[in-house]
Amino acid sequence: MNERMLHWDDLRVVQAIAEAGTLSGAGRRLGASHATVFRRLNAIERRLGVALFERSRTGYAATAAGEDLAATAARVAAEVHGAERRVAGRDLRLSGSIRVTTTDTLLMGLLSPIFADFQRAHPEIVLEVAVSNQLFNLSQRDADVAVRPSSSPPEHLVGRRVGSIAQAVYARADNHSDAWVGPDRHLGYAALDVWMVNNGADERCRYRVDTMFGMLAAARDGLGRAVLPCYLADAEPALMRLGEPIPELATDLWLLTHPDLRRVARIRAFMAFLAEAIGARERRLTG
Repeated sequence: MNERMLHWDDLRVVQAIAEAGTLSGAGRRLGASHATVFRRLNAIERRLGVALFERSRTGYAATAAGEDLAATAARVAAEVHGAERRVAGRDLRLSGSIRVTTTDTLLMGLLSPIFADFQRAHPEIVLEVAVSNQLFNLSQRDADVAVRPSSSPPEHLVGRRVGSIAQAVYARADNHSDAWVGPDRHLGYAALDVWMVNNGADERCRYRVDTMFGMLAAARDGLGRAVLPCYLADAEPALMRLGEPIPELATDLWLLTHPDLRRVARIRAFMAFLAEAIGARERRLTG
């Protein structure tokens, strides 16, 4: 009987293969090689005496037994992550680590000196900063706190609006061209795409890039006009603002965490510190 028992690591392997559909994809999720995942799966199937996946040239498709185990793995993972959050929620010490996720532009243009001030004020707390333009899964503890621009933050998270990010058109002072710099589709900035189409900028766009820093660099180097966050572009001496901030592109800035973590002392201290520091920089944000 003991030889046929499933372990949590077995479930993780089955879930990773079911979700990725390939051994290499599962390996990337698990931090293991293709060969290791193959051996692990064969060992699990031998131990259980049942095929969990159907192999084909296109990948691995779960059998009924495989789907059952993958669903079980998802439920167990949710329970494990929930237990981690609940236990972390009882931590009342101003020490430990905080994993915070934010965008590259917010980190460089606004948050880095604030994080430095917080670390000096709380040297027992370790900050782990994950830079991404995607909202990490706070339910699965990919991050503890998110600092994000959003018009509609996820309803399952808690937090507060700490400001409004203004944006305006910028260009080099010596650039008299009517060319524009714009976001490419990978940036996923739908509101700016719409604004550029509605204002005739899209048809004059001769350069596209998938990061806001890339757009700023292009405008700074004379490739055209660009819509940029005021807190970022106002600090660039080579750029000049052309007109007032664009009302329809103003975006709320949010501090977010999971409900189970909001009473953790270090999380509360961190979010309160950020809210006050960002509030003190309101004029930079609003342009």
